[in-house]
Amino acid sequence: MFTIYTGNGKGKTTASLGLLIRAKGAGFNCYLVKFLKKQENSENSILSKLGIPYKMFGSNKFIIDKPTKIDKEEASKAIMYVQKLIDTKKIDLLVLDEINLLIYYKLFSIRKIKQIISVCEEKEIELVFTGRYASKDIIEIADLVSEIKEIKHYYNTGIKARKGIEY
Repeated sequence: MFTIYTGNGKGKTTASLGLLIRAKGAGFNCYLVKFLKKQENSENSILSKLGIPYKMFGSNKFIIDKPTKIDKEEASKAIMYVQKLIDTKKIDLLVLDEINLLIYYKLFSIRKIKQIISVCEEKEIELVFTGRYASKDIIEIADLVSEIKEIKHYYNTGIKARKGIEY
């Protein structure tokens, strides 16, 4: 199955982390690849304690206007890592966190992404994409799409990201 968590609201990564924890509890082999999130955060320590492997790629900052050279290099490394991972490991659940943004910024071709989705489907790997701006082409082939919509957010009142809640 192929799932997408998208939208402008808070909670896409959190939803995928919940799924990773549930799957690990059921004995699944789980992997998380983080795009655009190379900095350490609170969730990494619990993932390690639970035995959920993860790999981080990115430049330690979000893409604001257009991708930098570092963003492009990190995206290339990340997609090669994902391809090697699905070719060499026994995986039951693979979460590609923030990959939708990299597709949106055209750091990957839709053809390449569809190829990864196809290989995961053939190998019966449960695949999850997160991030804003999910591609309509990719949404069409997903089995489940959840849009997380922001109605109100405390960031807009000046409250900063808090350890243990946002990171």
